[in-house]
Parts: sequence; C-alpha cells; structure tokens
Amino acid sequence: MNYSYTPKGVCPVRIDFDIDGDVITNIVFTGGCNGNLKAISKLVSGWTVDQIENALSGNTCGRKPTSCADQLARAVRQAYNDTHKA
Repeated sequence: MNYSYTPKGVCPVRIDFDIDGDVITNIVFTGGCNGNLKAISKLVSGWTVDQIENALSGNTCGRKPTSCADQLARAVRQAYNDTHKA
C-alpha cells in the first residue's frame, strides 16, 4: 500500500513510501537535501517500522527539534498505525 505523509518542521514537503505489513520500501522525499535523503531512503528500504523508528527517531537537524530522518520515523509509525487499526 502506498502512503503519503506531510512532514512538519523540515524542508521536504512530502514523504511517500510503500508499506506491506510492517516493511517499508520505495521511500521518496519531495524537497529537502536530495542526495542525503536518497541515501537514507536506500539504506532503510526493506526495514521494518520498528527498525526505522529505533534507528532514526529523535534525530535532530541543527537547532530544530526534528529532522528529515526523525520525520520518516514518525511517518512510518503513523502509516503502520493507520493500516493496522482494529
């Protein structure tokens, strides 16, 4: 299932990815630092929601209380929760 997330407090305006169960693939950031975000996307593609959250959650950017990586962690958790509602 394809999922779109609107990040808050960072440069990218959207994060799109596929979620199958708890596995995340095909991550695409719209906006932001293109090279760095492509690298993050490649590195964590195929990881589970928990793995991404454990690795990236809480990461900050400069003085911001969040980062693109932190927003990805939030996005995948939200997607998982939205797709696994009882």
